[in-house]
Amino acid sequence: MLPTAPFSVRMTHNQAAKRFRAAVQHAFLTALFLASPPAAATAAETPDILLVTVDTLRADRLSGYGYSRPTSPNLDRLMATGARFTEARTVEPLTNPALTSLVTSLYPHEHGATRNGLRMRPELQSLPKVLDERGYRTAAFVSNWTLKDSISGLSEHFERYEEVLTKKRWFGFFKGEATAEDVNEAALTWLSETAGRRRPVFAWVHYTEPHAPYLHQRDQGKRLGIDGSTKENRYDSEIGFVDEKIGDLLEALPRSRRGTLVVFTSDHGESLGEHDYWGHGRNLYEPGLHVPLSISWPGVIDPAKITAPALLTDIAPTVLGLLGLDIPQSFRGYDWSAVLRHGQAPPEQRTSLFQAHKGAVLSNQEAGNARRAGLLEVGILRDGNKEVLRLTNDRHRLFDLAEDPGERSNLSEEGIDESEALRQWRDLVISGLERTEGLPPADVDPESVEKLKALGYIN
Repeated sequence: MLPTAPFSVRMTHNQAAKRFRAAVQHAFLTALFLASPPAAATAAETPDILLVTVDTLRADRLSGYGYSRPTSPNLDRLMATGARFTEARTVEPLTNPALTSLVTSLYPHEHGATRNGLRMRPELQSLPKVLDERGYRTAAFVSNWTLKDSISGLSEHFERYEEVLTKKRWFGFFKGEATAEDVNEAALTWLSETAGRRRPVFAWVHYTEPHAPYLHQRDQGKRLGIDGSTKENRYDSEIGFVDEKIGDLLEALPRSRRGTLVVFTSDHGESLGEHDYWGHGRNLYEPGLHVPLSISWPGVIDPAKITAPALLTDIAPTVLGLLGLDIPQSFRGYDWSAVLRHGQAPPEQRTSLFQAHKGAVLSNQEAGNARRAGLLEVGILRDGNKEVLRLTNDRHRLFDLAEDPGERSNLSEEGIDESEALRQWRDLVISGLERTEGLPPADVDPESVEKLKALGYIN
């Protein structure tokens, strides 16, 4: 029987290497595309569904995740009404790839949108498409230039796809994002128009705060007792600001006789100086991967804290599973509905898989080979042990997150080589990227180039 105890730095190097390889390789092929069967529903259940995503939001800066500052009182109350996942991660720490993975339940090398500025494959199956087929009206309200349909391809999946771009970015002269108030106004207008009608609704609302450059929100700074003298303080004040606006959205939601299923998460986290890095997207350290995730459905999902590993790709199959709907075979994520509704044991031994790519594609010429050439890192996580390979220099990193949550001690430097599972994952990602070379090149117009540069999405 394979050992189940966490890997420990107190083992000998040979023992540690054998245990790590055995555990990861045993799980790799079975857990790579792990999905549980959908939970059966005794009757048609069609709640309204609200998906709330916040750009660049680290889980550990929310008070509901133990942060010392009360940054997120409204989100804390929301998460307390349902299941809160403590070990949720993105599959890639970049906006367009991550959110495309969320709606399609595919990895970036499969859906093709591996970088900001690269469109996803056309005609893929997705959560909003399945809901539309089952009678839902679907809408998205996005506030980040990288999610514009012309450079993401996401509007194909929604009845209404509204790009809310009302605010200037990085002190520039163009409008590349929106304030949370403007996003709320757009979303609530549509929700009010559809309220009370026979068809249920699925609405995705994406907020840009607290994305860099971290503006100081004075009212929130006063509430939190902080000034705007540091980046960390400004980041926290932005979280407080978006939390307040999400509270406004939840309070103003039209009351639904169907009830409302609310999913809250982030596209990725943010490095705030850890490993001498500010930002996100270029590596697979925990500050960029770890995200908040909660699923609330009063009367159906009991409040719970789930410590088993979760991924953004799990959201689509889980929502369909909760509704008792069939899950497309293409979906790669895990369906948590049996855990949430029926107390099934969570997949504690699950293997999580990640990839990191360069930032934005800034020219049509570059776009021809941008997917394969843009791959930076691949990673794999099991039993609290994270293994990462950087393809640009073949550097291997191995961390025991239980013993070393800050990822400071690279066990690979002490004689442990990369596992066969990590090499298999690397090869699978590369082969998938090579298959995308036949996709039409991205239409990166000059306006988008300038806006992507101004947003900080550069190589």
